[in-house]
Amino acid sequence: MKTKRDSPGVFIPPPLFYVVTFVVANFIQQQAPFDDTVFRLQWIKIFGIVLLVIAQFFLVRSLRQFFQTKNTVVLIKPASTLQTSGIYSITRNPMYLGLVIAYLGLSCLIGNWWHLILLPVLFLVVQEYIIKSEEKYLVREFGSEYDEYRKKVRR
Repeated sequence: MKTKRDSPGVFIPPPLFYVVTFVVANFIQQQAPFDDTVFRLQWIKIFGIVLLVIAQFFLVRSLRQFFQTKNTVVLIKPASTLQTSGIYSITRNPMYLGLVIAYLGLSCLIGNWWHLILLPVLFLVVQEYIIKSEEKYLVREFGSEYDEYRKKVRR
């Protein structure tokens, strides 16, 4: 049943998951270090910068679209519209895609192997706790409109 106060119900801001995972990886590296020589290579640094530029593309375009449509990025508030155009016609989750690309870019710039080892855990948490909660909410809120969108655009 749809209510006016319905929302995805995600109380922890999604970017915080990425930051915490990054910090935890740095801490683990201090306690159980892996050789991180590869992350000092020039081409890895350049690759990291390229990834950060790509991440900016997804993050800026998706956030700009949300603000232009007066929608909320706060996941404890109801959505005012379903985003299906612009960057959202390429991927249903451009913000999360941008965040994971930024995470990888930062991992290349100041990283260690623990960043990459913990990435699947981060991905699983985001997938199970955030994205699935959002999708259930979007089905409740937008019904067949969201179902049609989901058939056309990959996660």
